Amino acid sequence: MNNPKAEEFLGIDVGGAKIGIARGNTAARLPEPLKTVEAADSEAAIKNLVMEHAAAGIVVGLPRGLDGNETAQTKAVRDWAQSIKSQIDLPFYWQDEALTSRAAADRIQNSNFKAQTADEHSIAAAIILQDFLDSPENDRVAV
Repeated sequence: MNNPKAEEFLGIDVGGAKIGIARGNTAARLPEPLKTVEAADSEAAIKNLVMEHAAAGIVVGLPRGLDGNETAQTKAVRDWAQSIKSQIDLPFYWQDEALTSRAAADRIQNSNFKAQTADEHSIAAAIILQDFLDSPENDRVAV
């Protein structure tokens, strides 16, 4: 049986001031929170992590309102993704990020992650990436 090569992805949780970043691959399917950076520094940080981890793609969490409709934050994330996509020559994917910040806060509160190694933003990025890695390839939505 011929197994395709595992691909590395970066998961991104875009906030107004901070950007959480995680990494994971298609073989292990166990994302790792990496870091949180200031939004203004996100492009350089992501470019460095793309090189460091030989990323094959970037997964961006797409926020929506609880009713499923787009919000002002949805537009801000779409604009951010289009801007950075023009600087990084990789496939970008959307992943619904419904309730990921809440799940990240719960994980921190329950001590599943040590505060010194991960924070709410990078954990939310890992949850976004986990959802992406668990989804069938034909369900993935390109930016």
